[in-house]
Amino acid sequence: MTGLDDTIDQAADEQTAPVWAVFGDLMAGLVGAFVLILIGVLVVQMDLVASLQSEVQKRQQEEARRMALEKALAIPLQSGRVTLDNGRIGISGSVLFPLNSDELRPEGRQVLKSLVPPLQVYLGERDEMLMVSGFTDDRPVQANNQRYADNLELSAQRALTVTRALIAEGMPPQRVFSAAFGAEQPVASNTDEQGRALNRRVEMAPVPKASPSTSTTKAATRE
Repeated sequence: MTGLDDTIDQAADEQTAPVWAVFGDLMAGLVGAFVLILIGVLVVQMDLVASLQSEVQKRQQEEARRMALEKALAIPLQSGRVTLDNGRIGISGSVLFPLNSDELRPEGRQVLKSLVPPLQVYLGERDEMLMVSGFTDDRPVQANNQRYADNLELSAQRALTVTRALIAEGMPPQRVFSAAFGAEQPVASNTDEQGRALNRRVEMAPVPKASPSTSTTKAATRE
């Protein structure tokens, strides 16, 4: 009987050994998968933290930029004829121009003259440019006005007039350029005169200079 018992025990051991081996492999696989998942979670968390830190830093830079611009324009802003909203310097069209005209009023020229010195310092310190944008309401230009084909052309001429006035008052030409939006991007409803008056405006905004690589890429694309 002893020989038979030994044979049975040996057979049981031979069956048990593969089971433990498979169980060990399974546990090793589970541990490996858990480690990979843990690493993946940590990587995602690190990316989220980095993204959050980048966003916070960006907001801090924007706030510092806004405060610096507000400080630079403190005197013009006190006059009430100039506004500053989210980094955009706004001037009512009625301050600068008669209705349906790009002829600069004397009062408007004085406002622009007061902006040049602080803007020169601000742009020079940051090596930025000034974008001058013209906007109109949605009413068509007067039928008897043969000078402008539409509101887009009127806004373009006004932006160009302001740009030239800034240069005449001392703004370096390489620091300023103009853009036209016509009746697009209104800041108020065009259903009443008050809203239309708000939409007839000129805005100026400091913008980063285009990098040489960007300019080269654009030139190559045009070719």
